[in-house]
Amino acid sequence: MRLDQWLWAVRVFKTRTLAVAAIKSRHVKVNGAETKPAHEAQAGELVTARTGLMTRTLRVLAAPPSRVAAKLVPQFAEDLTPPEELAKRDERCVRTPGFRPKGAGRPTKRERRVMDEREGD
Repeated sequence: MRLDQWLWAVRVFKTRTLAVAAIKSRHVKVNGAETKPAHEAQAGELVTARTGLMTRTLRVLAAPPSRVAAKLVPQFAEDLTPPEELAKRDERCVRTPGFRPKGAGRPTKRERRVMDEREGD
């Protein structure tokens, strides 16, 4: 099975197009060496893929017939990702992009009314 298909089938990337783009931009390595999307993924190979902030390390166990359910992924790929990398994924989820602590930044409409009432006193 092609490497881009395997990465898509074991749910490392959401689409094959994203898998191909990552391989071509040298974010995916097989046994420490750069490769091409058409590389045949064989059992025992070590695949390192950078996805966002995290670098995942997987060992190829077998080639699935097609995209598999998340529960079945361990039959086809052994996850060897170090705990430090998994912590990066969890850290990113804690900080949501639109979050700001209350009182920081511009006041809301309600806060502005309260401030205006205090000034009038």
